[in-house]
Amino acid sequence: MDENIVRSSPLFAALDEDGKQAVLASMKQEDYHRSAIIFREGDPGDRLFIIGSGKVKVGHASGDGRENLLAVLGPGETLGELSLFDPAPRNATATVVAESTLYSLSQQDLYRVLAQRPEVGRHLLASLARRLRKTNESLADLVFADVPGRVAKNVLDLAQRFGRQTDDGVMVAHGLTQEELAQLVGASRET
Repeated sequence: MDENIVRSSPLFAALDEDGKQAVLASMKQEDYHRSAIIFREGDPGDRLFIIGSGKVKVGHASGDGRENLLAVLGPGETLGELSLFDPAPRNATATVVAESTLYSLSQQDLYRVLAQRPEVGRHLLASLARRLRKTNESLADLVFADVPGRVAKNVLDLAQRFGRQTDDGVMVAHGLTQEELAQLVGASRET
């Protein structure tokens, strides 16, 4: 287990060393290949995941089969936590974009940690607030920004999160297809 990546998650930020070890011991490591489905829209939300390595896309399908890509997540980021606090089924599908190792924590184990360490809840709430803020920004971009502007903003975000410096500039190995990039900005590939 790459404890350094897992420890960078908001779930661990408020824990002392003993608390971190206790949560790590409750987590299950799971390896996924590209295109593997981690969870589907409609599944029960029984666990959260922390990405140890790789990338995961989170999307929502429309009734006519089109997909809206909600987020691309990487190492240290958490997914699936919303369904642990809301009894409704999952409202998105998480798919592996690049070979990934994820660490899962069951709802029961998370609740135990939250009961023993209320500060963990504050860090999770801060993480959810950041995600909500990003969602609000994306919604405003859909209304006020044109497609080239939305693409530019998302490429800059991907570069900041996943880019690496090369002699020629910044290389962004995001693992997304052109269609997925279009979905990320609320456009069609042809646009």
